[in-house]
Amino acid sequence: MAEKQGTPLPRKLGVKPGQRVAVVNAPVTFEAALGPLPPDVTLEAAAGAATAVDSGPYDVVVWFATTRRALADAVAGADAGLLTPAGGLWIGWPKRASGIATEVDADVVREVALPTGLVDNKICAIDDAWSGVRLVLRRELRPRP
Repeated sequence: MAEKQGTPLPRKLGVKPGQRVAVVNAPVTFEAALGPLPPDVTLEAAAGAATAVDSGPYDVVVWFATTRRALADAVAGADAGLLTPAGGLWIGWPKRASGIATEVDADVVREVALPTGLVDNKICAIDDAWSGVRLVLRRELRPRP
């Protein structure tokens, strides 16, 4: 497979030096798609919701979901200390052309997340099979220092 040129995935995801990043339910292709990270980034893989939430907060979380249940777990985690106040929760779902069975797409992500105080502010192609949308806590709901 030829290497694609373009914006590196960590930059698309907003990963910056020194940040804590969690990846939940990642497909086997994700590590190769992610490539090199910025300096001093701590990357943690979590097998599920409880592990990720217990280890938070994170600056960036990339959570892969193919079911509404997995999506609901991700959104609930954002409300349970998974993210730093300005952190971003990326929800990844399979593209239609991927052939991976899924209940999730961008519309479903918004339907589940928006009523909880999260708002989508970015979308990207994670790789050939997965898309993602970034959710953040609405500014007016973020704790003030």
